[in-house]
Parts: sequence; C-alpha cells; structure tokens
Amino acid sequence: MVVHEEGKIMQTEQDPTMELSKCKGGHLACMDCRVERPGNQRQCQKCERGGGFDVRNTAVDSVLSSVRVECPHEGCGLYVTYHKLADHQSMCPLAPCKCHVPVCGYEGPPPAIYDHISTAHPMPVHRIQYGKVLQLQVPLSEPRLLLFAEEDRHMFFLVGGVLDIGAPIAMSVVCIRAGASPLPHYVAKMWANGPSGEPKGTTDAVKVEMEVTSSKDPGEVDVQELTFLTVPPKLLAGAKLVSLHIQIDKLTS
Repeated sequence: MVVHEEGKIMQTEQDPTMELSKCKGGHLACMDCRVERPGNQRQCQKCERGGGFDVRNTAVDSVLSSVRVECPHEGCGLYVTYHKLADHQSMCPLAPCKCHVPVCGYEGPPPAIYDHISTAHPMPVHRIQYGKVLQLQVPLSEPRLLLFAEEDRHMFFLVGGVLDIGAPIAMSVVCIRAGASPLPHYVAKMWANGPSGEPKGTTDAVKVEMEVTSSKDPGEVDVQELTFLTVPPKLLAGAKLVSLHIQIDKLTS
C-alpha cells in the first residue's frame, strides 16, 4: 500500500492477510470479527451447536485482503485495504479538523484551516519557524492564540486558562491535526519571564518542555488535560499579560 509522510506518497509493504477462517458449517469470519464475538471467539455464532473456526480459507482470505478502497478524506486519495480503513482514517494527515471558533462549525483538512481562518475570522495569526524562539505578550482576557508554521503549513493553538481563583496561569499548545497522526512529532519549549527585580537586571522565570499534543477539535481542548506551563501571579506583566517565549521543534524520526 502507500502512505503519506510529509505530504509525499511512499511505497510500503503489503498489508497482512485477514486470517479468514471457516467453520465446519461453511460459515466465514475474519480475525477481527471473531475477536468481537461474545463468549468464545473460536465458536461460530451461526451454527446451532457453535462449531469452531478450524479451517483457514486461504483462497478467500487472499481475495478479500487484496480489496482496497479510497480514503474519503479530501485531498488524501490513498487506497488502503478495506478492513484497515478505520485505522488509516484515525491517523490520516488530511483528516478533517474543526475551526477553533465554537460558533463556526467549519471542518476541513489541516492545510485548509489557515486559509479558512484568514478569510472567515479576522484575527492575528503569529508565524513561527521551527527551532526559533517567538516572544508573545498573551492577554489574560483571551489567552488563546494561533501559530502558523510556513514550512509545512501546520497550525498550532496556544491555549491558556486560570487553574483557580488566585492560582497560577496555565499555558500549553496543541497541533491542529488528527490526534493519532504519525510523524512528524513536535516538541515545545515554553517559558515566562517576570518583571525586573532586585538586584537590578535579575528576573524570575518558569520553563517547561513538552511533547505537543495533536487534536482535531482545538476549540474543545481544556488546558488542564495537557502538559502545561504554570505562570505564578508574581510573573505577570501588570497582572494583564503573560510575557511568553515559545519554541517549537519538529521531529521527523
């Protein structure tokens, strides 16, 4: 079959067979179906006496294992063995994602998210380069920002929230794509600096390094469900802004 990697199509080994078996009554079942059956998975549910699947039907197995269907995700065009389609769809790099604006309802492949936001939601989008530091002033009134990586057109959603009244601020980041997506993976370094203190020129800082979580529905992400950076109140700039530094690294192996 073929798989996507960084937008390219590459050849891989053929899928394994379905391990299709036949009971003494002539009924067929694949391995997945046998596992899903209640009770003894080796017993045929269609036979009056529950005969066992003790004959491997290699001929039909080979035919059915060669049947391929096209991924329904827009722009994918990949053909996979039909009984593996669900697995592919869960990690397809073009699986549709939702717009982070709750009332919008738009869904589309990750490459289209940026174009949608640019036309439908006039809001600032910060451009990033992998491996380079971006400094942001994040308002506590709306601690949610979008980051756009020009290299591979991936969008990242910076999400924040207050853990409790008077408690530290939590900040994290998610990649807008299928949650089960394969490579590349992303690692984020985030740190926040407080105002200058005494002696002159010294500042307090907090820092965290995390693997970036992927999500198809970034608007529903709760920062407390992620690995996050905690910013204590004393590090806030005028109690209204978080002086945040973020660096996202792209891992391809």
